[in-house]
Amino acid sequence: MRAATPIPGIRDGVFSLGVASGDPLPDGVILWTRLAPEPTSGGGMPLRDIEVDWQIARDEKFADVVRGGTQLATASFAHSVHVDARGLEPGRDYFYRFRAGDVLSPVGRTRTAAAAGSAGGQLAFALASCQDFQNGYWPAFDAIAADHPDFVLHVGDYIYEYDPDSDYADRRHTTPEKPGIDQLQTLADYRNRYGQYKSDPALQAAHLAAPWVVTWDDHETENNYAGLVDESGDTGDKHQDQATFAKQRAAAYQAYYEHMPIRAELDPGSPDLRIYRRLSFGDLLTLNVLDTRQYRTPQPGSPADGIGAVSLGRDNAAGTMTGAEQEKWLVDGLRASRSRWNVIAQQTMMAQLHGQLNGSETLTNLDQADGYLPYRTRILSAVRDSKAANPVVLSGDIHCAWVNDLRVDFDRPETPVIATEFVCTSISSGFFLVSEDFVKENNARLNPHVRYFRGDRRGYTRVTVTNDEWRSDMRVVETIEKRTAPTSTDQTWVVEAGKPGATRA
Repeated sequence: MRAATPIPGIRDGVFSLGVASGDPLPDGVILWTRLAPEPTSGGGMPLRDIEVDWQIARDEKFADVVRGGTQLATASFAHSVHVDARGLEPGRDYFYRFRAGDVLSPVGRTRTAAAAGSAGGQLAFALASCQDFQNGYWPAFDAIAADHPDFVLHVGDYIYEYDPDSDYADRRHTTPEKPGIDQLQTLADYRNRYGQYKSDPALQAAHLAAPWVVTWDDHETENNYAGLVDESGDTGDKHQDQATFAKQRAAAYQAYYEHMPIRAELDPGSPDLRIYRRLSFGDLLTLNVLDTRQYRTPQPGSPADGIGAVSLGRDNAAGTMTGAEQEKWLVDGLRASRSRWNVIAQQTMMAQLHGQLNGSETLTNLDQADGYLPYRTRILSAVRDSKAANPVVLSGDIHCAWVNDLRVDFDRPETPVIATEFVCTSISSGFFLVSEDFVKENNARLNPHVRYFRGDRRGYTRVTVTNDEWRSDMRVVETIEKRTAPTSTDQTWVVEAGKPGATRA
C-alpha cells in the first residue's frame, strides 16, 4: 500500500459495513466495501470521491502480499468499491483488506475457484435466503461463518422493503421518505435499508468468512413484482404505473449493486441490470445463477396474495420467469456442460406445490413455478434432454426447508425423477403458510414428490459436494429471538452421482 495519509472527513467507523468478496473465478474474485460512517442516514461521507487502497495476501497477517492497488470510491455510487482482483492462484484461500486514508478495514477471507479442467476434489458451501431484519436475529449467519465454507450462495430477499414494525426495539426498519405504504421508492431509501442490514455483526461475520455468490428475488425491490409490474393488488399510493415503477426498480438495482460483491456492469438510472451468470469450480460443478424477477411476466390472474387456481398456471402458455434470452442461455449452458454436477440456483420453488383448504378447489402459489407451468415444463424437459450430469436445483423464498424430486410432469408420479431440488429455510423471515400440519397433510395427498419439509425453524442448508456424492445438511437454529443461539442439523439428504433423487442419510 501507499503510505498512510489522513484524509479530511475520513474517520474511524468509515468501514462500518465491513468488507465482502464474491463471484470467485480460478484467477480472481470481486472485493467489496462501502465507506459509510453513518450507514442508515445517507452514509455520512463528504460529497467527493475518495481513493481507497486494497491488498490481497496469502496470510492473515499480510506478510505475503500478492496483489494490491488503489480504487476510487465515488460519491455517485455511495462510496462503494468493487475491485475485480485477478492474477490469483486457483483453489486456494486468500485474505484481503482496504484502507481509506489512515483507517484500515477488517480483514476478510476469500477463496478462488478450482482451475478449469481440474477433476475431483470437494466443494463446501452454504445456501441461504430471506433475512427479514424485523422478524428476529441472525444466528444462522454466525453458524455459516463458523463453517468456513468455500462460498455462500444467497438466492434472494437480502433486504425487505416494509415500514418500521418489529417486536424488537433494535430491529425496527429505517423510515423511508414516504412511510405508510410498506415500500421503499427512492435511492436514499434503499441505501439506508442496506446500510441497516449490513451493519448486523452476524451478517458481516458471514461475509468475512467466505466469498458470496448472490442473486435477488422480489423484496430487494418490492414484494411479488414481475418485470416492470409492481405488486398485484396495490392500490392508491402503493400502485405505480410501469414508467414510475421503472424508476423505483432503477433505484433498487443500483443500491443492490452498490452493496454486493457482484461482477456486474451498472448503467446508473437504468431499470436494467444483468446479474444472471455462470460460475465453474473445476470439472466438479457448474453453477448457473438465474434472475427470475427482472424478466418474468406477471402472475396469471394477478392475485393480490399470489394464491390462485392451479388452472391459471397450467394455461399460462405465454408466461416466463426468465425471459427468452436467459432461458436460451441456460439451456445452451446445460447442453455444453461437462461438469460432474450441474446446478441451477434460482429464487422460488421449482417443484409443484398444490393445496386444498376446507374442501376448496386445488390451489397453488402462482408466484412460484406453478404459476408458469408451460415454462417449467420447458425448463425441466431441457434439463432432461441436455444430458447434463447430475442436475440439482437450489431455491429459497418460501421460508421453510424442502427436498423435492423433480419430474417433467408432476401429475405423473410414475415417470422418472430427473433432478433434485433443495430449498433452504429462511435466515429469519417468518413461516407464512397456513400451518405445519396443513402443509404436511396436503403433501401426503397432493405432493408425493416432496421428500422432506420443515417450516417451524429458521436456518440454512449446508452443502458438501464430491465426485460421487451431494450431501445437504438441513441446518436449523434454536431461536431467532436472541442474537446467539445453537445451530444443529435436522436431517441430511444425499444424492449419489448417476442416481437422480435424494435419500436420507
